[in-house]
Amino acid sequence: MMDTHVLDFLDRTVERVPEKPAFCDDETTYSFRQIFDITNNIGKEPVLVFMKKSPRTIAAFFGVIRAGCFYVPIDEEMPRLRIDLIIETCHPRAMICDASTKAIAETLAFDGQILLYEELQNAPCHPARLQAVREAAIDTDPIYIVFTSGSTGRPKGVAACHRSVLDYVHQLSDVLGFSEETVFGNQTPLYFDACLKEVYPTLMFGATTWLIPHEYFSQPKRLVEYLNEKQINTICWVVSALTMISAFKTFDEVRPLYLRTIAFGSEVFPVKQYRIWKSTLPKAQFVNLYGPTEGTGMSCYYRCERDFAEDEPIPIGRPFKNTEVLLLNENNELAKDGEEGEICLRGTCVTLGYYNNPEKTAEVFVQNPLNTVYPEIIYRTGDIARRDADGNLIFISRKDFQIKHMGHRIELGDIEANVNRVEGVKLCGCTYNTQRGKISCFYVGDIEPRQLTIALKGMLPRYMLPNRTRQLEEMPFTANGKIDRKALEALQETH
Repeated sequence: MMDTHVLDFLDRTVERVPEKPAFCDDETTYSFRQIFDITNNIGKEPVLVFMKKSPRTIAAFFGVIRAGCFYVPIDEEMPRLRIDLIIETCHPRAMICDASTKAIAETLAFDGQILLYEELQNAPCHPARLQAVREAAIDTDPIYIVFTSGSTGRPKGVAACHRSVLDYVHQLSDVLGFSEETVFGNQTPLYFDACLKEVYPTLMFGATTWLIPHEYFSQPKRLVEYLNEKQINTICWVVSALTMISAFKTFDEVRPLYLRTIAFGSEVFPVKQYRIWKSTLPKAQFVNLYGPTEGTGMSCYYRCERDFAEDEPIPIGRPFKNTEVLLLNENNELAKDGEEGEICLRGTCVTLGYYNNPEKTAEVFVQNPLNTVYPEIIYRTGDIARRDADGNLIFISRKDFQIKHMGHRIELGDIEANVNRVEGVKLCGCTYNTQRGKISCFYVGDIEPRQLTIALKGMLPRYMLPNRTRQLEEMPFTANGKIDRKALEALQETH
């Protein structure tokens, strides 16, 4: 029987391993039976979920879905203005909070009903009503809205449906080899789509996910110790989280004992740091993942089964089964071999668009220009890539990460890749001030700025050399663990 609803996973798994831990942190462990019972007790319309990161939060997501609704996760880490704009966009009638967020929830610009999770947990169940909702559900119904940043300062809510999530979970699981024995270590906040890589495969296979405390990602030794304590064997993290461990020589003191699958994405993995991980865990599988939120998470993968030269980017590989990448040039034609083009996604992975934002949706969710005979929506990612001789996609840059400097088109990512090759550099990020025409390089490491500049002169043409180089004690990161380029731009203004 074909799955049409993500909770089909839970219904099967609870029959097989009802008492097995599903989602855990240091305070709470929920079994599949508990998750199942709780999801039958939440029954409201499209809902904001404003809770502390916890297994309870994930249970609230599933409860919202069980009720035939879609969840909209927010978090107290978010700026107040961003939360207000999300509420304004979604017009929700209900918000689920917990004891730790209730006081804040009551101060928000929200005129709907605030529901306390602790009370919903014990509310009467209405099986007949829930069964009617389930029978009426179809696989194109929305499941969540995740908000990304917008170029105008207004966040954009990406709406995904059951069909896209089901397809993604099946394809990702096939590539990475998830099973009932998988123990995930979750890194990302629950208000990002990146957590899909752990949450739904856990339901599908009866696996276990540990929600790793956020503060450990600034304590590399403690982080690896935590992986060992919980016997975590699978991580799907942003590159910055991996680099923080390897760059600070953590493996000299403690090594992961159980890791067998390391998937990474969202940023370019410096080869120097990848080699440290690979030499530390030679028997583990390393997989580079690529994909935008608008493509239901990750869309491409590359198995790292060889060494790479330090100036060689790790490919993002090929699309998952049931997804096609159209590499379109500026004339909306397929890019030729070796030619750069924009990554455009075609297939079930393409989400429903931006919630309550038809103008922005129409800009990037467009008719396939190669198809003039029937309606077919593709997503234009804004990412530039080319194919190598083996047909693997090589990520070049984002369109908005390309600059024009001294008459040359430059990829800031190309500069960063060379900076990361320099001995003594642990992390780096580059920005460009268009008005001043200045490239700034920010880095964490043991090398002095002057020595770094000298090293770069032997690696980069003159027009690509940073105009300013600044050493930082620590790199700013977004809540998702990526380098915070907006924070670097603010530092550039004061430098």
